[in-house]
Amino acid sequence: MLVMRRRAGEGVSIGGEIEIEILEVGPTRVKLGIVAPANLAIVRKEVILTRTANVTASQAKAPEAIAWLSRKLAPQLSKVNRQSADVLAKANRTASTLPAEKE
Repeated sequence: MLVMRRRAGEGVSIGGEIEIEILEVGPTRVKLGIVAPANLAIVRKEVILTRTANVTASQAKAPEAIAWLSRKLAPQLSKVNRQSADVLAKANRTASTLPAEKE
């Protein structure tokens, strides 16, 4: 990682095509101006991290992992929620033993 100190009004150039200028410096934030080619996506890092976390969370989980999590959470769940978790774990086990659909 390259560390540079810049003040408001100063900037940096990256590869001749990208310019970053410090527009404003406040006590808790910095305002940047970025000039880059139109085909280059500029996205805040926290947006990428959130998107990655959401995609990971949406992936199918193994029935064993769901059953393990259900057992770990069981002491904290009410009786009704515990029964629901057991039904869900059983349904996931059943689904994993079904034959694959033919195309």
